[in-house]
Amino acid sequence: MKLSSLLERLEYTCIQGCVDREVTTVAYDSRKVQEGTLFVCIRGAVVDGHKFIPDVVSKGAKTLIVEEPVEVQEDVTVIQVKDTRYALAFISAAYFGHPAEKLKTIGITGTKGKTTTTYMVKSILENAGYKVGLIGTIEAIIGDRVIPAANTTPESYVIQEYFREMVDEGCDCVVMEVSSQGLMLHRTQGFVFDFGIFTNIEPDHIGPNEHKDFAHYLSCKAMLLKQCRVGIVNRDDEHFDKIIEGHTCELETYGFSPKADLRAEDAKLVGAKGYLGISYHLRGLLDFPVEIDIPGKFSIYNSLTAIAICRHFQVSEENIIRALKVAKVKGRIEMVKVSDEFTLMIDYAHNAMALESLLTTLKEYKPHRLVCLFGCGGNRSKLRRYEMGEVSGRLADLTIITSDNPRNEEPQAIIDDIKVGMAKTEGKYVEIIDRKEAIAYAIQHGEPGDIIILAGKGHEDYQEIKGKKYPMDERVLIADILAGK
Repeated sequence: MKLSSLLERLEYTCIQGCVDREVTTVAYDSRKVQEGTLFVCIRGAVVDGHKFIPDVVSKGAKTLIVEEPVEVQEDVTVIQVKDTRYALAFISAAYFGHPAEKLKTIGITGTKGKTTTTYMVKSILENAGYKVGLIGTIEAIIGDRVIPAANTTPESYVIQEYFREMVDEGCDCVVMEVSSQGLMLHRTQGFVFDFGIFTNIEPDHIGPNEHKDFAHYLSCKAMLLKQCRVGIVNRDDEHFDKIIEGHTCELETYGFSPKADLRAEDAKLVGAKGYLGISYHLRGLLDFPVEIDIPGKFSIYNSLTAIAICRHFQVSEENIIRALKVAKVKGRIEMVKVSDEFTLMIDYAHNAMALESLLTTLKEYKPHRLVCLFGCGGNRSKLRRYEMGEVSGRLADLTIITSDNPRNEEPQAIIDDIKVGMAKTEGKYVEIIDRKEAIAYAIQHGEPGDIIILAGKGHEDYQEIKGKKYPMDERVLIADILAGK
């Protein structure tokens, strides 16, 4: 491919060589460079790609994309741009033949609800006959291929590579989670989303190598509304006016507010032994009743978001209702049948904010007892342990403290930290280091009407101990326990 074609949608300066040369591959990882590669020098939080220039040139890189002038041999073309991450996105899009232009692209951002909403959208659209690709926190799905995720929003090159594979697989559309980091680092540049969704925002991801403060976090997330054709925003969010400030898209809203274009009215909890759900009536741009087999007010928001998107795909009311009933997300309020007498579920809640939201939601169903099993990861903030211990002690009737990913710490030391938070409450607890034994205890001591939540692991199918990941899927553990293994 001609270098000039890869650069056609970018502003750049050719400071050495010419743009009329062939490029064999594109790379931003020096280990993947070969003869004729175009190498993009990315400044990362830890490593600066400019430092690898001598190495990549010796391997055969003939084109460099840089942010500053560099000295290299004469047969190497040097292209200077303002931001190499931004340039990588456009170069990658061109390299893979602008695949996003052959798909309907849906990007979902927000502090909570991204993962669940992407699966709801996928479920509804597939029920209506569309072939849907997905990119998210848990995995990327391309046809029958499932790729475990390393980041919520992959690097721009990977996104474009996935888009290309989706087009080749015959996908009509793609729904993807868009993180604030992904937006800040220009991973979703190089194309325009057909639909950009903003679910909500709360303080999160603030600290070193993330966002300096809440204002920066919000402004990064709001970038999506400048990178889409139609923006769909939660009208109830207290930061709504800030979120839509400077938007360049058509705007639609959803929520409980009378001002919302799609509104939920007459919301009711639906509960029975082994079943928790919620129902409401949809008003505004559409009008029909909805029931979801996932508990909590946030499930209404997630479903409203999904419906707001799918309305643009002319999905029938019947298909929407049917798809929402069967939409499930691994590790997100995932109910696992173990008894007709009580309810057990798995959820990814792994910080105090998420755990408080989850337990508060479940208490609304007035269980006989609310039982919370969780641990905390090693080599992470002790504050998280204190906070989660305090939240569970305050809201759960019984807390089962166990192990999560201890990494290089002793599990008992982590449990002792959690107990510091528990001590601030009058909450009852037991401590069982081995997670399988802890889950067995929860099941064997379940009482009629209980809601038992296994928190923290969610979709993860491993436990990380001393630098090694060991297989550990809670669904498998539960099956083994029920089988007496």
